Amino acid sequence: MIEYRNLRIAVLGAGSVGAQVASLLLTHKEELAGRVGAGLELVGIAVRDLDAPRTAELPRELLTTDARSLILGADIVIEVMGGLEPAREYLELALTSGADVITANKALLATHGPELFAIAEQVGAQLYYEAAVGGAIPIIRPLRDSLAGDRVNRILGIVNGTTNYILDRMDREGDTLEQALAIATELGYAEADPTADIEGYDAAQKAAILSSLAFHTTVPLESVHREGITSITHDQVLSAKKGGFVVKLLAVCERLVDPETGEDGVSARVHPALIPATHPLAAVHGANNAVFVEAEAAGPLMFYGAGAGGVQTASAVLGDLVSAARRHVVGGPGVAESTHADLPILPISRVSTRYQITLAVVDLPGVLAQIATLFAEHGVSVEAVQQTVGGEPGPDGHTPGATLVIGTHQATEAALAATVADLAGSPVVERVESVLRVEGL
Repeated sequence: MIEYRNLRIAVLGAGSVGAQVASLLLTHKEELAGRVGAGLELVGIAVRDLDAPRTAELPRELLTTDARSLILGADIVIEVMGGLEPAREYLELALTSGADVITANKALLATHGPELFAIAEQVGAQLYYEAAVGGAIPIIRPLRDSLAGDRVNRILGIVNGTTNYILDRMDREGDTLEQALAIATELGYAEADPTADIEGYDAAQKAAILSSLAFHTTVPLESVHREGITSITHDQVLSAKKGGFVVKLLAVCERLVDPETGEDGVSARVHPALIPATHPLAAVHGANNAVFVEAEAAGPLMFYGAGAGGVQTASAVLGDLVSAARRHVVGGPGVAESTHADLPILPISRVSTRYQITLAVVDLPGVLAQIATLFAEHGVSVEAVQQTVGGEPGPDGHTPGATLVIGTHQATEAALAATVADLAGSPVVERVESVLRVEGL
């Protein structure tokens, strides 16, 4: 017998996620009530257009364009409208009114998260955001709660399904980037304007959220180094495959020692990287996401699953809803975000990793020695070199160049950048074809 009063739930947005959240809440309200110990009453769904098509059948009487009134009459507000404004305004209104808030809005959290968390802490409300990273994959709660007593050293994440689908097709089907992007668009994995995905903006927002959680330090979005996949070529993917690697767009969040000060710091970056074909992340295919966590006591952990989709993301939202509703029934203030470590955010230049550099060089004696000297001058140690000779001299006497694929040991980004700049200016180097970081070793 449920004795607690019904909890009033407001949903902001009825797009692919919002419509599924509302539909599932209406369909399973009795079952959810049994888990919570209170009835969950959907009191309204705020939309911009009452007549817009929806991905799920919703009672018209629940639709409203008056978001502010809806928010002020709710115990729990679910924001799935996206964008920065008016989402930020609405969530501030919800929190200051004492409502708990659930959001799937990664852009909002990456940009305005600290101020929203501060408001929630001030009024004793709770801000839930499991659906903001990884869709249906449970990663926020494990980092925030389960691993709160551990020391997370590193996170490698495939957190954008569009780019993973594209790179996976390039690896397994031999597509060019343009061909794979066209298919991703046709299947609905990529937007008509795919910039946020293929240029790494979406993944950078998620990296800011994950690193802030993992290292108990506020990591602003502007501190996340970002590179997309638009420079990745079919030849690079093929070369990686021959060398026992796959190319993935990775969000890399790590605790490291600042080489200049010797103190602990935090780095968050997004870029294409080579990972060994034997690494668990190499087996993440299609539009799936995965987050690989390296913790000091718990060891390596991987969270894998659908990273997007209306019903999948709705699953994470409803999980947060059950948690929020239980808190109302049991009572007590919200739990503040743990961002008090205040570790310095280190620039990409101070990060150390391995690299693979592909060079087109002239095919003459002594070239390898000259190139090795340039690496040594900058303190970058060469681990392996593969050489492919261009061919026989042509009628004009010009000898086609050779290709060198050089793998390095650990080196700082600053040292590697200086090395590549000198290589580009060397008379024996025709061009620097690619520079890829190697992660997961």
